[in-house]
Amino acid sequence: MKTFDFNFIVHSPLVDVAEFHRDTRALRRLSPPPVYVQLHRIDPMAEGSISEFTLWFGPLPIRWTAQHSSVDPLLGFTDTQIHGPMKSWIHTHKFSEERIGFTRISEHIEYDHFEGARGILTRLLFTPFGLRMTFLYRKFATIHFLGKLHKNILAAG
Repeated sequence: MKTFDFNFIVHSPLVDVAEFHRDTRALRRLSPPPVYVQLHRIDPMAEGSISEFTLWFGPLPIRWTAQHSSVDPLLGFTDTQIHGPMKSWIHTHKFSEERIGFTRISEHIEYDHFEGARGILTRLLFTPFGLRMTFLYRKFATIHFLGKLHKNILAAG
């Protein structure tokens, strides 16, 4: 089983970070171009909730179904692939207050590819370098969307 870890800090309160990740639009917002996400079913975040979607890598569709577990309204959740391209994929998102107004986001993935021809595509798409680039994008997208949230709150107040 392979692992991947990525951590960063955002200038945003813990409650806002948790709310952003619970939003059913989060997957689309956090997917880097040129990947397009087609949502089929996105349950509100809860223990046992399901997300079904297709990741389009250009003309190539990859169908994925994940189930959420260890859901804590403030501290994060885990999504586990129950159907998809990987032999296994367990992605844990943890949020912790670093200091007032700053939140650490910790991403941990345990994954494995299918052997042989069945795993060729995922071994090409989900490399350590590819995951690092994806999560760098997610870092900047998170900062961007949370920044927009704070600007809207300040403008309304």
